[in-house]
Amino acid sequence: MEIPLDLARTLAAVIDEGTFDAAARRLRITPSAVSQRVKSLEQQLGRVLVVRTKPARPTEAGAPIVRLARQLALLEHDALAAFGDDAAPDRPVSVPLAVNADSLATWFLPALARVVQRHPVVFDLHRDDQDFTAGLLESGTVMAAVTSQAEPVAGCVVRPLGIMRYRAVATPDYVARWLPDGPTTDALEAAPRVDFDRRDDLQSAWLEEVGADAARSPRHYVPASNDFAEAVKLGLGWGLLPGFQCDDELDRGALVPLGGPPLDVPHHWQQWNLRSPLLDAIAEEVVAESRRALLGDR
Repeated sequence: MEIPLDLARTLAAVIDEGTFDAAARRLRITPSAVSQRVKSLEQQLGRVLVVRTKPARPTEAGAPIVRLARQLALLEHDALAAFGDDAAPDRPVSVPLAVNADSLATWFLPALARVVQRHPVVFDLHRDDQDFTAGLLESGTVMAAVTSQAEPVAGCVVRPLGIMRYRAVATPDYVARWLPDGPTTDALEAAPRVDFDRRDDLQSAWLEEVGADAARSPRHYVPASNDFAEAVKLGLGWGLLPGFQCDDELDRGALVPLGGPPLDVPHHWQQWNLRSPLLDAIAEEVVAESRRALLGDR
């Protein structure tokens, strides 16, 4: 069995653009032609490859086909780049990456800004918790990811980035209202906290470290990194913040530490194990930026 590469590219365009109509505009063909190509690929492989929702998403069988098409696009870009400017592609290559919210909000973007100054590339960023971004690599959704997982995903290579250190903080007014006798276990179990979303376990882990029952603690959910930090700074609840987002306020007394142990979250860079100058250039900038921003040995 062979995979027709032009049809695989069409499937990837549908997934990347989200709809058959948008894929048709990108490929400069009719939506009917896009649909016919995808149906032909499904018939040849004997599998349903795309869930026809909005946005469209690959089935389990379709995911490796999309991954193949993205790998081909990346390698084609690298090959053309090797010929010089005269052979440059007519549109930038799209590189999907996964990154956790706190990295995205604090240190990650300057690395990408340096890449686009030297390479014809656009980034498709997928935001997820660092404990789950590796799953996007496994599915072929992204080419590289910032992840807490040190064990390489199959077909990937990994490099350590460093540690993001979180401290439990709150406003003085919040402490006076909810923790007047200090962060005792009884007070912490009654005091509202801020969680990023229902998969955020940082605050729960800290509560367990200090001996409190995390299940008893009321919580706000604020699913955006900067808004999460702002919620803590406005006194909605206490929360764990990295130094990027709380050092100035701690110095000014606008926030106060709650004590207890800091929580250190290791970060790693995982990318497809391809000989790709573009992916390697992205990795070099990400690693360089992490050396300036994160703690620990690399």
